[in-house]
Amino acid sequence: MTVVAMSHGELSRYDTLLRVMRRELRVQDAANLLGLTRRQVGRLLIRVRTDGAEGVVSRKRGRPSNRRHSDAFREQVLSLVREHYADFGPTLAAEYLAERHGIVISHETLRKLMIMAGLWKDRDARRPRPYQPRYRRDCRGELIQVDGSKHWWMEDRGPQCTLLVYIDDATSELMQLKMVESESTFAYMDATREYIEKHGKPVAFYSDKHGVFRNNTASANGDGMTHYGRAMESLNIEIICANSPQAKGRVERANATLQDRLVKAMRLEGISTIAEANAFLPDYMERHNERFAKPAFDPRDLHRPLAPHDDLRTQLVWREWRTVTQALALHYNKALFILDPNEISRALAGKRVEVCEYPDGGLEIRHGEHALPYRMHDKIRQVNQAAIVDNKHLDAALAMAKLMQEQLPPRKRNDNEPKRRSQPTHLFPPPLGPDGLPIKPKRGRPPLRRIKPTDAALRVLENC
Repeated sequence: MTVVAMSHGELSRYDTLLRVMRRELRVQDAANLLGLTRRQVGRLLIRVRTDGAEGVVSRKRGRPSNRRHSDAFREQVLSLVREHYADFGPTLAAEYLAERHGIVISHETLRKLMIMAGLWKDRDARRPRPYQPRYRRDCRGELIQVDGSKHWWMEDRGPQCTLLVYIDDATSELMQLKMVESESTFAYMDATREYIEKHGKPVAFYSDKHGVFRNNTASANGDGMTHYGRAMESLNIEIICANSPQAKGRVERANATLQDRLVKAMRLEGISTIAEANAFLPDYMERHNERFAKPAFDPRDLHRPLAPHDDLRTQLVWREWRTVTQALALHYNKALFILDPNEISRALAGKRVEVCEYPDGGLEIRHGEHALPYRMHDKIRQVNQAAIVDNKHLDAALAMAKLMQEQLPPRKRNDNEPKRRSQPTHLFPPPLGPDGLPIKPKRGRPPLRRIKPTDAALRVLENC
């Protein structure tokens, strides 16, 4: 059995021709109905008697149009669009093709060509992906959504800062709010410690792909975990990273609500510092939860108390390993730490120890359960060996020293050191620039140096 695809007009024409063949309709009347001549109706009758229903189908179907542009013309247009107008829309690109290249093509034809070449997407393809809502977790403490919201929380009364938000997925209850200077590892460690001390250990934290929670580099050192992730693993708390902001929409909507209500509440209280804001947040959370929190489907609370072996101070740390030299010294962050010789440290030559930095700015060198006493020598602060200069050469030596100091860039710490804006005190002060302000560490790979045209021309002349 053959299936013939026919349009509505062709189907109507076929029915009319069948009526003529059954002598229910005259040829002239059929010609008047179809808008054809008697001769054309006769040709159609012959094709229907010979080929059946396929004889009514247009012979041009499936064949390229006679007005179709040639392949060379289409390739020329697409090459120009790729070279000059890759990010242009079809209408604007058609205008510039006519204006600058003398190529006249309709924007609709160009749109189809660009879609076929992958240079443009139609409206359906550009439609945003739908994000369907999911059900809440059943129990309180089963999933805690975590996010940091950078905003002018104190408006013009204070600096721009970040609010760390912990919200329960089952009840929409604000579990922890903490105002910090920036979204860093130490800030999250300090806020998480306060959370656990108040509520206990949740089952899992649900966050974005911030570098605090997930190692986003292609080649991760060691076990590939972040310092915060390693601390959560020791506390038996799972970290789940969302693939999109919409996936953790509960905390995102809470941020929008807080950016409206909390800002106005702190304005009425006249809060202008981070310390004042952190003192005000517990009372605000109670009022917020009375207004927006909902009961959980299951009344059980899955928060767990701390185990006997859990120690938040020793687990919520920035932990790195170093090898002790034969002189009982180790290097960390461009500083030399010399261990005091005692019964424990004398046996550590050639072995590895832990360097633990705490959120409060303290630093310990640990081996097992022992904290080792040490002396620190900062190599960045050291001065050069004094030079011997005659009195008559003193002016020239001072001028040379001044010139060298102006050209010498300030020394910096390691690029992988933690952000310390949330630490009140620490052992590693940042280097100061010429204006006396701390130099911020540059993250990522340095940009490639651009070669000026004049330098390139001089290189060519030198090689000739």
